[in-house]
Amino acid sequence: MALIIQKYGGTSVKDIDRIKAVAERIKATYDAGNQVVVVVSARAGVTNELIQRARQINPQANKREMDMLLAVGEQETIALMAIALHTIDVPAVSRTGAQAGIITDHDHTCARIVNIDGGDLLEQLSQNKVVIVAGFQGMSREGNITTLGRGGSDLTAIAIGAVVKADIVQIFTDVDGVYTADPRIVPEATKIECISYEEMLELASQGAKVMQARSVEFAQKYDVPFEVRSSYNNEPGTIVKKEAPVMEEVLVRGTVLDVNQAKITVGKLPDKPGTASMIFVALGKAKIMVDMIIQNVGEAGEASLTFTVNRDEAHTAKKVVAEALSTLGWEGTARDGEIAIISVIGIGMRSHAGVAATMFEALAKGGVNIKTITTSEIKISCAIDPIDAQKALKVVHKAFRLDEPESIRMQKICEK
Repeated sequence: MALIIQKYGGTSVKDIDRIKAVAERIKATYDAGNQVVVVVSARAGVTNELIQRARQINPQANKREMDMLLAVGEQETIALMAIALHTIDVPAVSRTGAQAGIITDHDHTCARIVNIDGGDLLEQLSQNKVVIVAGFQGMSREGNITTLGRGGSDLTAIAIGAVVKADIVQIFTDVDGVYTADPRIVPEATKIECISYEEMLELASQGAKVMQARSVEFAQKYDVPFEVRSSYNNEPGTIVKKEAPVMEEVLVRGTVLDVNQAKITVGKLPDKPGTASMIFVALGKAKIMVDMIIQNVGEAGEASLTFTVNRDEAHTAKKVVAEALSTLGWEGTARDGEIAIISVIGIGMRSHAGVAATMFEALAKGGVNIKTITTSEIKISCAIDPIDAQKALKVVHKAFRLDEPESIRMQKICEK
């Protein structure tokens, strides 16, 4: 017998037929003798509909009330799922995030988990019940309902997996695993059988939509193994777990493309200590995530700085920079432009040379100009023109032979 957490996203429970189908899948897991906790999202489209309703009343609705509203979506799904399980003779009970003991800070609409005790989950499991938990939500210490931000149901599942010491967390979605590239752009992409937390975190941070980065970070911190798999078939998915030595035999695990990026260039900066600090402290306080950073060599007492942010935050970022530098009498400009970022990721980079050369050569042969470059121990990222984005992903994916199964690529490395 195993203790299994199963999380189902909005598309997996989008209507009554899908809820019934998921209930049958849960029953099969339960009938096999396992203890099961199920985390569900709101049905596909429900959260967006609730947001739209609120904006029709007030485009700047109070965030506390937005959390109260948005939590309704998941609470509908947990009740419907429990009813569906009762119909097929599976004992089940629903729990809100608060009832599952998920305590968060008071930052409404994007709260962070500060503690989780599991509520009465273990007691209910000991009574042979399937427990259905509302994802995406928790409760602040002040007793207010909070939500965890987009993708928060993944985080709920991982957090519960940590507190109940689950054997595995299964993230069911509309894709059947993590691929070496987005298969909608690169049809030759192959499914990754196993990937480390660190690699998955880099993929998620660089734009892969399969998992929320915060969820992967939480899983890594508490060593919660999880599997990304499809709710539409019974094929095995992608296991995400602690790094093992054999994993380094694969040079590059995958490629990822982020087309929702903007480049901010700040000109005529005072070329003196503390200027960059003022900018990035202000951006941090505004909770704007920054990726690439390049500071040009100063001339005649002035310098320029370039950094990248999510495209949706470009306007706010420019405003924050201008306000931060106003005390210096800054008379420069902050310009923005759309870019795309292509990255290759793999822990094998630690022990194999030549990754950068292969990537840059592939982009050059494909006629793709590189604007900026950043690297880490297991990642190389290049900012490019958005018009070249899909072509860049295809040529880089081919250069690293990611269309071949991992077992073949590992053998080729061993033969060298």
